[in-house]
Amino acid sequence: MPRPKLKPDSEISPSTAKMRLLRKLRCTTRFEKEAWTEGARLIAGVDEVGRGSLFGPVVAGAVILDPDYRIRGLRDSKLLKKAERDKLAERIKQHCIAWSVAAVDSARIDQINIYHASKMAMAEAVEKLSPAPDFLLIDAMKLDREIRQRSLIHGDALCASIAAASIIAKVHRDEMIDAWDPVYPVYGLKTNKGYYTQKHLRTLREHGPSPLHRMSFAPVWNSGNAQQVLEFMEEGDVLDAAAVVESVEVDT
Repeated sequence: MPRPKLKPDSEISPSTAKMRLLRKLRCTTRFEKEAWTEGARLIAGVDEVGRGSLFGPVVAGAVILDPDYRIRGLRDSKLLKKAERDKLAERIKQHCIAWSVAAVDSARIDQINIYHASKMAMAEAVEKLSPAPDFLLIDAMKLDREIRQRSLIHGDALCASIAAASIIAKVHRDEMIDAWDPVYPVYGLKTNKGYYTQKHLRTLREHGPSPLHRMSFAPVWNSGNAQQVLEFMEEGDVLDAAAVVESVEVDT
């Protein structure tokens, strides 16, 4: 059976073209080796996920891989199926020198914008690593930290450490969003993970955004409905989003 012909790049969407490019890139330890030759010993890959989502936190991961243990199959988390990501995440945690995750919630994203929230999550993930890294490989960003670092465009598709961080962060964020699904079942969070889909957009127009939607994002504030308010908000209480997630996980 002949293989279907792919449309030329001029006829496809930018997102599809990007995915084609990412699939062609090879994920290696080349950048870690270059840092080793410069004297670095504890090299952390850093990446974030959830930057384009309409709902929930942006989550960053940081991983220091063990140079003596090769984890096969590392690549950009977007290119992996869920079962592959989950399996790799466990292997990374078991065999790396250190790993961490950090999240910045939707309220903070609305306050400081998604770019700064992503940097904040990345910086916190780095600070949580033990032992502390002496070199950072970061996906398309630089952090305001007194530590040697290198920013790589498409780093999660090219660099093993960044890919590992991407996988850890993606699995963690998906678990957080899945925990919110029974609280807000109308939005289909278990399926869309809070990202833009036509069904998600229709639901926003019909029901309005939840308290955890990012009101600074145009598809949310353009939905034409007021944001829902939870009972604890009406009472004037302050409740951390992570605490709500923990309570959902216990109940489910």
